[in-house]
Amino acid sequence: MMIHLLFGLLTILVGAELFTNAIEWLGSRLKLSEGVVGNLLSAVGTALPESIVPMVAFLSGNESAAHIGVGAILGAPFMLGTLAMFITGFCGCLFAWRGQGRQVLAVNSDLIARDLRFFLAMFFLVLMAAFMPYRYGQLLIVLILIGGYCFYVFLTVRSGSCLNDDHLKPLYLGFTNRPSLLLIVLQLAIGLGAIVGGANFFVAGIGQMATVFGVAPLVLALLIAPIATELPEKFNSVIWISQKKDSLAMGNITGAMIFQSTLIPAFGILMTEWRLDYPSLLSSCFVILSIIMLYSRIRRHHAVKTKDLMFCGLGYAGFLAMILWCVL
Repeated sequence: MMIHLLFGLLTILVGAELFTNAIEWLGSRLKLSEGVVGNLLSAVGTALPESIVPMVAFLSGNESAAHIGVGAILGAPFMLGTLAMFITGFCGCLFAWRGQGRQVLAVNSDLIARDLRFFLAMFFLVLMAAFMPYRYGQLLIVLILIGGYCFYVFLTVRSGSCLNDDHLKPLYLGFTNRPSLLLIVLQLAIGLGAIVGGANFFVAGIGQMATVFGVAPLVLALLIAPIATELPEKFNSVIWISQKKDSLAMGNITGAMIFQSTLIPAFGILMTEWRLDYPSLLSSCFVILSIIMLYSRIRRHHAVKTKDLMFCGLGYAGFLAMILWCVL
């Protein structure tokens, strides 16, 4: 049990370090902007573990598995908008070498606010689809979600400055100051494979823990398993925060939130009747409240403060309290 947990955690850590190092080199080599690297490439890549879960559940054709898939889809943006934000803010405040960066992240607050605004609009549509009386209304929302993500990609590609090699750590698989594109892609694939594999080991360890200690499966599914599947985004952001690369750290989270509130829900709506239960709606309400609070603070101060990010953790704490009160 503990071996699975520790091995999974160590594998994710190593994979995240390899992945972030390679994705920065790839962005620099292809002359991509920080937004493309953090909000698109890194966000989508590290979102694979939690994205695979609902896809496998829906394709299995099992009705109970379909319910698990819907919960997993809504659980991902919830964890990102609450716990991942808290961890990013906490680490930014914790690392003493960040100086003034311990209070305020060095990011474009307008771009972060734009991402949060975009997430709220798309996520409201996802929830609205559950209350549509006719199927064609849900299909219309699917088209809007897909088109919305395509528009977000367009906006992201247009914004941000290009990465350069000046402050990059040497590629771990490289032997020169200018590693080949082949080595960069190879390390990227190894890192991504380690992230996905480590997440699977971690989830397996949690499952064994639940069996040994007799933890209710519902508590496991809603509170523990999502933490494991969201570990890649959290570790990538922590690594970038520790290196004072705040735009990449925040972009990794907000980009994943938008990906998880557009393309993945669109797939879920297509594959199921898309009816939400009480825990799913409850988690959705908490993440919406957390993001609205964060958005209002960013617009008011024109800055992303670490303490505001930490306040998002209250959304996770509130959901935890409500679930435990209902289940135990």
